[in-house]
Amino acid sequence: MKVFALLGLALPFVAAKVSYDGYKAFHIDTPEDFDHVEAKLQDINYVSMACESNHKGFDIAVSPESLAAFEKLGLKVDVLHEDLGADIALEGTLSPYVSARKEADVGLAAAALPDLSYFNSYHQFQDHLDFLDDLQAAFPSNSEIFTAGNSLEGRPIQGIHLYGASGPGTKPAIIWHGTVHAREWIVAPTVEYMAYKLVEGYQRGDAKVKAALNSYDFYIMPVVNPDGFTYTQSGDRLWRKNRQRRSSSSCVGTDVNRNWPYQWNIPGGSSTNPCAETYRGASAGDTPENQVLTNHTLSVGEAQGIKFYVDWHAFSQLILLPYGYSCSAKVDNLSKQMALAKGVSQAIKAVNGLDFVYGPTCETIYQTAGGSNDWVADIAGAELAWAVELRPGPGGSGGFVIPPSNIIPSGKENWAGMLRLFETF
Repeated sequence: MKVFALLGLALPFVAAKVSYDGYKAFHIDTPEDFDHVEAKLQDINYVSMACESNHKGFDIAVSPESLAAFEKLGLKVDVLHEDLGADIALEGTLSPYVSARKEADVGLAAAALPDLSYFNSYHQFQDHLDFLDDLQAAFPSNSEIFTAGNSLEGRPIQGIHLYGASGPGTKPAIIWHGTVHAREWIVAPTVEYMAYKLVEGYQRGDAKVKAALNSYDFYIMPVVNPDGFTYTQSGDRLWRKNRQRRSSSSCVGTDVNRNWPYQWNIPGGSSTNPCAETYRGASAGDTPENQVLTNHTLSVGEAQGIKFYVDWHAFSQLILLPYGYSCSAKVDNLSKQMALAKGVSQAIKAVNGLDFVYGPTCETIYQTAGGSNDWVADIAGAELAWAVELRPGPGGSGGFVIPPSNIIPSGKENWAGMLRLFETF
């Protein structure tokens, strides 16, 4: 999601945990005069949470001391959180994942699928690694764990490689990245749920799943910004970027999804301000995380070709196609991609009734420079390169901070969308 650093909010490298106790979160409608509304907020102490498509609205969390002044502005708002800190506390009750395989000390051939109770709560970073290990152990002849590289702080950027009867590395690739924006907690378990369904369906003999795994190699990486993700649990729940420090600024972090080395420095699609949420970095591809992702994606693409790429995000319920860097440039197979995205959107809606809007990124939401799907489309040569924004919808209850009860519904609806896509490639 694009967020506006209207406060220039980017915290110094400190260990203290940021408190949002007493902050009240609002969705502000700005159908015609975004800049005018933004100007009204200059004297309000708030945190910018997300911007709706085409500047039609945005979400903010107002500090307790500014609530009275904010309410006097008379803006058209919907309340998202009465007390953001209280909702974070509820959401952030992390249940440790206990690996049944490790507890029983069983061999790989005897391993069972991870229990679905994993998806009843959010988890720490290590739990996500353990879950992938257990999923691989349950599917030992058709999967492998891979580490594409390490983050700035040395955490593994890891994934699971799933494949069918002909073995690994022989078919076009499907690549899924998740959690490049650290605060988007719903993303990793949603991606993991779909990985689970691939394994479970193949073992069960589901014809659609077997056809997908026998036709494509899946490279699934649920957490590609592990430092930022870890910091959302230890420091600032609303942190977006990585944890890279620059000698020129006391502000921390680069937006890894504005750092891809393609159309990186075009005006309007990112920020040159190190304190901004969309800070693009000092040079194209200068974050360790982006270097890991580009190297791995190029390696897979050169060896196998890339059929389909998704950068999974939250929130706003969107299916975003190339291009983000320009509203006039058109990807060559746009009509095909639009037809496929329509089918995915319809399949998603059939599950829980949620509408996912689809279209080229720049036209559908806003301009983005140095974004993942543009690079994967034009540099890595993927046939399809999308970004998908999960639930809730724009201005929907919760935003980034939503109860873990959303995980399985999110997984089910997006799994339905992916199954539709696999059938209609």
